[in-house]
Amino acid sequence: MQSYGLNQTMVQTTKLSPAQIQVIRMLELPSIELGKRINEELQENPALEEGHDESAEREAIDTFDDPDGGYLSDDGYDEGRQRDPLQNEDFNYEQYVSDDETPGYMLRQQYSPADEDRREVPIIGGSSLIEELKSQIYLTKMTKPQRHIAKWVLGNIDDDGYLRRTTEQLVDDLMFQEQITVTDAEMEDIVRQIKQFDPPGIASANLQECLLTQLEHKPQTETVLLAKTILKDHFEAFSKHHFDKIIQRIGCTDEDFQEAVQEILHLSQKPANSFTGSIYETQRETIIPDFTIEERDDELFVVLNTGDIPELHVSREYSEMLENYSAQPQNAETRQATQFIKQKLDSARWFIDAIKQRNETLMKTMTAILRFQYDFFLDGEEASLKPMIMQDIADRTGYDISTISRVSNSKYVETRFGIYPLKFFFSEAMTNAEGDEISTREIKKTLQELVNNEDKRNPLTDEQLVTALGEQGYPIARRTIAKYRDMLGIPVARLRKTL
Repeated sequence: MQSYGLNQTMVQTTKLSPAQIQVIRMLELPSIELGKRINEELQENPALEEGHDESAEREAIDTFDDPDGGYLSDDGYDEGRQRDPLQNEDFNYEQYVSDDETPGYMLRQQYSPADEDRREVPIIGGSSLIEELKSQIYLTKMTKPQRHIAKWVLGNIDDDGYLRRTTEQLVDDLMFQEQITVTDAEMEDIVRQIKQFDPPGIASANLQECLLTQLEHKPQTETVLLAKTILKDHFEAFSKHHFDKIIQRIGCTDEDFQEAVQEILHLSQKPANSFTGSIYETQRETIIPDFTIEERDDELFVVLNTGDIPELHVSREYSEMLENYSAQPQNAETRQATQFIKQKLDSARWFIDAIKQRNETLMKTMTAILRFQYDFFLDGEEASLKPMIMQDIADRTGYDISTISRVSNSKYVETRFGIYPLKFFFSEAMTNAEGDEISTREIKKTLQELVNNEDKRNPLTDEQLVTALGEQGYPIARRTIAKYRDMLGIPVARLRKTL
C-alpha cells in the first residue's frame, strides 16, 4: 500500500530583476542602436522625458563635485569601484520623487566627442538584411507575441545568414534574456516560418540545408532535380570532391553530372550575401564607432561617442502627480492610478540607470583594452598586438567574462589607423621559436599569406604548411594548422586545387 504525503524541498534558482534585464539589453546595443532604443522608450513611457532639467542642475553639479557622488575619475573611470552591472544593484525603487534628475551619463567630457562633427566612415556590409527580414514578419500570420519572438530569433542569425542555434538553445536563451517561456514546438514553428523568408536559404542550420532550400525555389528541371539528389543523398562525398563515386552510385552521365554541379556552384553559400539580388552585390553601410581614441599631451584617452543620445530625466509632472494621488483618500480608482504612475516612474528610472551603467561599463572596458594594447594604438602595427583573452579584461575591470563579451560584441573603436571591432583585439597566445609570447593573430595572418601565394595546381598540404610556418619561427602542430584553417575558412589542399 502506497502512502502519500507532502515533502518540502529547497531549490536554488536565478532570477533577473527588471533593472538587470535593462542593463543586459543596453550593453548589447551599439551607439547607433541605442539612439533608436531611447526613441522607442520615449514614445512608450510618458514618465520619461527628453531634454535638460534645469531645476535639477544645481543638485547635479553638487553630486558631481562630491567624491562619493560621481563614478568616473579623470582617467576615464573610478578604479575603486569594482562592480559588475549584471550583479545585484542597490536600486532605490521606492524613492519616486528626487531632486537629482540630471542623467549622470551626460555630466563628463569623456562622454562626448571632442569635435562637433560626427565622422561617419562608410564600409561595405549588409547588416540591413535584418531590417529586411523584420519587415517580412508582418507578411505572415504570426500573432503579436510570435512576432516579438521572431524578431528576437532574427537577432541570432550570424553574418553569413545562418541560424546555428538548436531549438533547445533558443528556448533557453529566450527565457533567460526575455523572460518568455515557449515550447520547443512553438519555437520550431516560428523558425520554420522564418526559413521561408527571402533571400532563399536564410536561417538555415547548415550549408546543406541552405543549398537545398535555394534549389527548391528554382524551376524543377531535370538538372535541378539531379542537383537536389546529389546534395540530399551524397552531400559528404560531394563536399570531398569524390565525383566519380557519386556518378557511379547515381548512374547518371558525366555531362548530366557536370550540369548539376554547375547548378550547385551558382548557389550562394552565404545567404546573407544574396539579399540584394546577386551574391556579388552588397549595400553600403555607415558605421558610427562607439569609441574614439584621442591623443592629448602625448597620452591616449578613450572617448565614448554619445552622438545624438539625448539627455533624459524623469517627468516632474508625473512625480508631482504621484504626490497628489498619494495625498488623496485611497480607493480603487486612486490605487489603480497610483500603481500605474509608480510603474512608469520605476521604468523611467531603471532605463536611465541602465544607460548610466552601460556607459560606465563601456568606458571601463575600453580603457582596460587601451591600456593592455597601448603599443598597437600608438603605431597601428598588428605585430604590436599582445595576446589578450576576455579573462584578461575581466580581471582588470572586475566584471564577469559574459559582461566583457556583451561589451565587445558589435562595438567599434575609431583610431588614427582606422576603425576596428573590439573583437579584433582579442586573441590567444603561443610561444615562438625564440621563446617569446606572440598573438595567434600573427600566425593566422602568416598562414593566410602562405595559402594566398601557393600554386593552386599543387596547393600546400597541412604537413607542408607546418614546415613553412616552422621555417618562419612558428612551431605549430598539424592539428593546430587544421584548427586555424577552419577558423579562416580555408579548405583542405584537395579542395583548393584547380585544374
